[in-house]
Amino acid sequence: MKMIKKFGLLVLASGAFIACSTDDDGTTGGGTTEARSELYVSNNTDGRITVYDVADPQSVSVSSFGTFSTDGEGVFYNAADDEITQVSRSGLRLNAYTNILGTAAGLDLVFDANSEAVLESPRDLAVSGDIYVVSDNADVDDDPNTADGRFFIFQKQGGGFALRNVVETDFAVWGIQFVGNTLYAVVDKTSDVAIFANFVSSNTVNAQITPTKRITIEGINRTHGIAESNGTMILTDIGDASSDTDGGFHIISDFASKFNDVANGGTLLVANNQVRVAGAATLLGNPIAAEYDAENNIVFIAERANGGGRVLAFTDADAGGNVTPTINNTLSGASSLYLYKQ
Repeated sequence: MKMIKKFGLLVLASGAFIACSTDDDGTTGGGTTEARSELYVSNNTDGRITVYDVADPQSVSVSSFGTFSTDGEGVFYNAADDEITQVSRSGLRLNAYTNILGTAAGLDLVFDANSEAVLESPRDLAVSGDIYVVSDNADVDDDPNTADGRFFIFQKQGGGFALRNVVETDFAVWGIQFVGNTLYAVVDKTSDVAIFANFVSSNTVNAQITPTKRITIEGINRTHGIAESNGTMILTDIGDASSDTDGGFHIISDFASKFNDVANGGTLLVANNQVRVAGAATLLGNPIAAEYDAENNIVFIAERANGGGRVLAFTDADAGGNVTPTINNTLSGASSLYLYKQ
């Protein structure tokens, strides 16, 4: 038997987190296949990756692993290779680590591959097949009065990540999410969302690109995090970046249809379209990243400011309002999330 998650305790509204174990082949001691549902969390404070086993929301365990980074952002788990890829802000590159299930909690992850140190101010990571896209919010033209950003497009190869090309945008970037072949991107410092249709195949050389479409999301002050599952989009609102109490997130079901119904440059109204979760009980100040478990209707949030950093989860928050999180775990510098389900 190998313990894949057995480090620390968390506080839940319903009780304490309890660790569980599986065999090397992902089965329980009785030989039945066990569902996997894991939340991978990167952070800005020390670069560690924290893994929450959330297969059973009433019995959740947590592990923490060391990396080469002291400041980490976007994160992705590849189950086929049992590999985690992390965007390193301290190293300005992609780093991949392997043998996750075989690494005991508390130890450093086993290094596997990386990219050249070509990034400047990397934030989120979105993956489509062997293509790894990093949003980078460095000021491209060194003029703070103009809005711009970049996407670094890497291709995963046997020996690491090769930089395929870099594309520049006319807006500041942060959270990104692939939905099929379309890349959704939040427009930082605004309440807008942009899309790039057929992003990987349409942007193969260094160039300045314009989004296929861009709309405003009513009710959001400044969006950062974005997540999509089964047609529902989650968008976070950090509000005033200097406040640790004015954040929130929006739940938008049937998002693609609603997005398509709004004209380019138009606004998606709150009424009959969106649900907003915000208020003192939510502990949301600067919700910087999100993930969504559509099967269990759970929204996961990386909260960067409130309490120094938290990982929060909200179950059945469809009614919106001042909702108390089901999971509230203090995690200094929580910055990015990736939810893996099997």
